[in-house]
Amino acid sequence: MLLQRRLLCTQVPKRSIHPTHHQNSNLNNKKWAIKQVTKSNFAEALEEIKTHIFNSDFIAVSLQKTGAFSSPWQKVLPFDTAEVAYLKAKYAAERYQVLQFAVCPFSVKSSKIIAHPYNFHLFPRDELKMGMPSYSFFCQSSYLTAMAREGFDFNACIYDGITYLSRAQELAAKDRTGNPLPRSYMKPSQSPTVYSVADSMFVDRIKSRIKIWKSTCQDSEKKTEDDLISTLRKIVSGGEVFGSRPSLSIDICSERQVQLILEMLHEFTDLVPLLVPAKGGGSQAIRVVLTSSNEDKNVFEKELQLMEEEHNMQVRGFREVVDLISTSQKPVVAHNAINEFAFIHSKFIAPLPSTVDEFRSSLCSVFSHIVDVNHLMREIGPLNKVNNLPAAILYLKRRFTRPLHMEIPQHIDGDEVRVHGRDVLRISELFAKLCLILRIVPESPEADYSTSSSTLECYANVFNPCFISSSDLLDDDVNISTEKTRRISVANLVFLWGFRGMMSARKLKSLLKGSHEVFSGEIDVRLADRNCAIVVFWAPGFAERFLEVMNSGGTNCEPIKDMISEGLRAACYRTYKRVCERSIWEPSLADALEKALEEASDLPEANSEEELPAICWDNDELTNLDDL
Repeated sequence: MLLQRRLLCTQVPKRSIHPTHHQNSNLNNKKWAIKQVTKSNFAEALEEIKTHIFNSDFIAVSLQKTGAFSSPWQKVLPFDTAEVAYLKAKYAAERYQVLQFAVCPFSVKSSKIIAHPYNFHLFPRDELKMGMPSYSFFCQSSYLTAMAREGFDFNACIYDGITYLSRAQELAAKDRTGNPLPRSYMKPSQSPTVYSVADSMFVDRIKSRIKIWKSTCQDSEKKTEDDLISTLRKIVSGGEVFGSRPSLSIDICSERQVQLILEMLHEFTDLVPLLVPAKGGGSQAIRVVLTSSNEDKNVFEKELQLMEEEHNMQVRGFREVVDLISTSQKPVVAHNAINEFAFIHSKFIAPLPSTVDEFRSSLCSVFSHIVDVNHLMREIGPLNKVNNLPAAILYLKRRFTRPLHMEIPQHIDGDEVRVHGRDVLRISELFAKLCLILRIVPESPEADYSTSSSTLECYANVFNPCFISSSDLLDDDVNISTEKTRRISVANLVFLWGFRGMMSARKLKSLLKGSHEVFSGEIDVRLADRNCAIVVFWAPGFAERFLEVMNSGGTNCEPIKDMISEGLRAACYRTYKRVCERSIWEPSLADALEKALEEASDLPEANSEEELPAICWDNDELTNLDDL
């Protein structure tokens, strides 16, 4: 049976789209039914998306930021190792801010995608008056201009955007606020308590004080007293009021005393203990609340739970959504995952660690499966040259004919039908189509998703920019099966700058070919930016020989000597990596390499026998660097 070719064959039901937009079916212009969420409707949207997250099989995410990289060489390039790519992503995540976070829980049932897209508008504000997370961030005019063209309301973002705290900031906030916390926050004893004489004396003193206080509270309820006498009685007994219930604050000096008091309070069934954190960390007191009956105690504990949820909503803000995604343990799908999740980790989890291994470990403790559609695209022949969503969708439109329908059940009012966050739907579509082609997702509607999880595992949690195939996967050493993509050790790469004028890669390669015998073998030359080139020596050891010639000033090689006199400079891949490690983010890569060499002159010489990783060198993929 012949099937008509169509753009992912995506059909959005008419009831999901405002009638005025039915006639526009082009993917780039279609007004998708994406719910726009701000502070005013966040609580409602949170309940909705919670249900969708736990009922769906996958969760797609897409971020809109205020910028990404300041210079062409600072973006993740094809010749970057996983470590270098992470350092670049880390630099961007620490400089720029997330203004929109699109989330789309979805399921794939045979030829149908059931999607529930939401686009959250964010803006960090110091609503707790604690200096978090209100901090400065950079903006790039090109990014803000693109958002403005799509009708993004910056005023609404600033005044009605959802704020948030990361997990690390929330812990700090709890320590600083000093608000009483329910007993569930207190750490239980890991072993039976052995009482010393001092412990017994402390417990007896506190127990006696509590009994006197309880007796005073109960007597005051039975007697009709003058207000002044009642107030004096409370002062003498040390009593306070928590809401409408009597309470008593017990100062403590150590966590040991906290545990002793907790164990002693088991004798009093009508008391509820609350921990009062100290602003500098630790605990400063235990507040004991007296309830009138078991029923009243249950009501009070429910009130505490409600207070805790409201407090968490205020403190965590949008991070509640991130925590829901984490708790669900569903596969999270993104495009260019290392960039997206560097931002997610930095803004919503904790400050970014210094190495990619620590980053991967920390991230995987929060999200068990992260899938980058970039890696799935590279499994399909020519798609390994594509690095953006529209180009990938266009390729699939021309090559694959299987119909794929999208259903968005949620109803969106006409005013909310906007283009903001549409990339998250593109990611969902592209992932679903790729999974069908690669046979990752079960094809029958009745099939269980768990039957495909082992296959998906091969593509999960990969943060290497040059990952090509799931077979024999290693972070820094990749087997290449395509004809034009080859594996090369970074030891065979040399960076060159200081050449005459605005020279093209082809002209520079021609100039080098006749200058020294190391260039007589196979080499490739590409521009990393306008003033710096990268040279690949395919013959082992030739890169090292060339660097030795450069370091000698071109001795016994007049052509190289002349180029050095005109300003030619060279550096190995270790120097390039050092640029990223030391955050030498100069606008020009040549200037950054120059500074790294100057700093290296004051450091001990690196171990030349250190094993260097391999990367993927693709002539077609790097051709566009010559156009910088």
